[in-house]
Amino acid sequence: MSDSLTGVVERTTFYNPANGYSVVKIRPDQKQPGATARDGTVTVIGTLPELAPGEPVEFTGSWIEDAKYGKQFRAETFSPSQPRSLDGIRRYLASGIVRGIGEATADKIVKHFGEDTITILNADPDRLREVRGLKPSLADKLAKAWAENAGVRQTMIFLQEFGVSTKMAKRIFDHYGVAAIETVKRNPYVLADEVFGIGFIRADQLARSMGIKPDAPERIRAGLAYALNHLSGEGHTCAPRDVLTREALKLLSLESGLEGLVEQAISEQTFRGDLISETFDIGGVSTEMIYLPRFHTAETKAAKQLRAVNKTTSPIQLKHKKTDWDKLLKKLSARDHIGLSDQQKGAVTAALTSKLSVLTGGPGTGKTTTLKMVLEALDEGEFEVALASPTGRAAKRLSEATGRQAYTVHRLLGYGGDGFTYDESAPLDADFVIVDEASMLDVQLLHALTRALKPEAHLLLVGDIDQLPSVGPGNVLRDMIESGLAHVTRLEVIFRQDEGSHIVLNAHRINNGDAPFMDNRSSDFFFFVNTDATAAAELLVDVVINRVPAKFGVDPLETVQVIAPMYRGPAGVDSLNLVLQKALNGNPALAHKRFGDRIYRTGDKVMQTRNNYEKDVYNGDIGRISGFDFEESTMEVVVDGRYIVYEFNEVIEELTLAYCISTHKSQGSEYPIVVMPVVKQHYMMLQRNLLYTAITRAKQAVVLVGDKQAVYMAVNNNRVTQRYGGLLHFLTE
Repeated sequence: MSDSLTGVVERTTFYNPANGYSVVKIRPDQKQPGATARDGTVTVIGTLPELAPGEPVEFTGSWIEDAKYGKQFRAETFSPSQPRSLDGIRRYLASGIVRGIGEATADKIVKHFGEDTITILNADPDRLREVRGLKPSLADKLAKAWAENAGVRQTMIFLQEFGVSTKMAKRIFDHYGVAAIETVKRNPYVLADEVFGIGFIRADQLARSMGIKPDAPERIRAGLAYALNHLSGEGHTCAPRDVLTREALKLLSLESGLEGLVEQAISEQTFRGDLISETFDIGGVSTEMIYLPRFHTAETKAAKQLRAVNKTTSPIQLKHKKTDWDKLLKKLSARDHIGLSDQQKGAVTAALTSKLSVLTGGPGTGKTTTLKMVLEALDEGEFEVALASPTGRAAKRLSEATGRQAYTVHRLLGYGGDGFTYDESAPLDADFVIVDEASMLDVQLLHALTRALKPEAHLLLVGDIDQLPSVGPGNVLRDMIESGLAHVTRLEVIFRQDEGSHIVLNAHRINNGDAPFMDNRSSDFFFFVNTDATAAAELLVDVVINRVPAKFGVDPLETVQVIAPMYRGPAGVDSLNLVLQKALNGNPALAHKRFGDRIYRTGDKVMQTRNNYEKDVYNGDIGRISGFDFEESTMEVVVDGRYIVYEFNEVIEELTLAYCISTHKSQGSEYPIVVMPVVKQHYMMLQRNLLYTAITRAKQAVVLVGDKQAVYMAVNNNRVTQRYGGLLHFLTE
């Protein structure tokens, strides 16, 4: 049975905006023997909204005995009420609810309205303008803040009954305002689509606690969108109808035999346009595919625009209609002291004569040299060129390689909070657009890019088709190659390979299905054996903190990047991050802050996990924590020499430790030294393209740690995981 405690808030000694955990001192209405401090207050702990001094509150919960702090009340629920005494009203108004209203201003308001202050604030806040000496702007801010404060409280009280956290309740109120409660009552599943950070699982928990049945039509409808979103996380843009039905049943934990309900929901959703149905030929079988509208739009519109671009004659084609290519390329090669193979010459010619072209090839095959020659030829004709890559790090590498300004695709297209600046109505002023690391392009980014192309512009995609496909849905580079719409050049001759170096050699061996040389006889490719996953993880830590620095004379924090195939297990990303953090930056005397189950310290290596255009940092960017400002509740991170400030409530959503990262997160980046665990425990992810992608991230050295049998498993597994999608179909129809 729960206890209750009523009183008036004296002060808040701790409040964590990330999770709502609070330590509050209240002055109780009744004496609480053994729990009352010398100043007459009682300590209340729990997940609460930010409470203001002078605010009367009722808590339910239980009394606990803390070994350090003594008797405290652990609150499970709370019910705020309006301040009752004149002193309480005065303190509440001066508590910071509106910046600029301090004790003197609060005293003026209370003296003017007396005991009617709360009634007037609730019913007729415009009368605040009557208070002599109160600026109209402050009066308006107080009226607005009072109404919002009441709405937040009511929303939190309603939602906490169903287990919604304070943080989530505040986010829901911020999105819907005073309509929050009515919206949730009508259909809690809209939260999954409309409120960032809620997701289907949280919305479903809320709905189920509100009494919605497992097989309710609204739950199944929401579950279909959830299932398709879940599949998009695995790279699919759509799914066969039967696959979607099975996935929805599994994710909704519905018993077999309810397929009919799911099938009916699919038919209703496609009829209403909430889902899109297309029929493709897959392996000679006519198959109905179901889409979320946004992915269907991305694929169909991108394909339509690319076909239109391909049919339109360009100024570049007109200029070079009678060009003697051998003569031009010989001239440019001599001027820049660059030798080109016949394949590279063909790639340059194709880029300038074909509206759509693809340049692919492994490390050391001369993609950058070829690209430079394309740029030189375009400069000869004084054509406008735009260079871009899907990620910030890849764009930076492209700039360094070409000596020209390159952007992320988002930046090139002028992304803002409401969309892109450049589109069909305002296309890019570029005659030729080059996208490097194109294997990382997903269909939605391709759609945004194609919308911004002038019909007469050229598009060149540069990338390694043998790397992992994009993290986002779609298989853009492979579909473009297979469609036949673009001229494709695959560079095969290896030019860049130092004597004694095995990184490039082993990359190509892996790609050809041969095991890499693991005899430790090269200057830059090493293998340390331990077949047990836990012991391999311990050996890897020793390699990072002792053996690599001793061999190469480097700072492991600055130079070494650990890349792991999986997140789980002792040799996975999550576990290795913790042990490497302890080994490389575990001094407890460093300034630090706990966020949930993570501790971040000054000096920690962290990675951005989603694009933040306001801060100009992007998914995969890595930096170091430079310090904390506990008064302002902020953390500062240095990314590529720039100081980025994060509020504490942003950290847990946008940053993660980066001592070890996944192979997918490493795409588009290069690191001086890569260390990678390869153990049989990772068998689900041991694929040729994953191992190939990881080792091609290294510039100076690669160190593999684990089981050679696991390497053989990866090399022999060349099954490219099937991605359901329609881009190839729409490009060729």
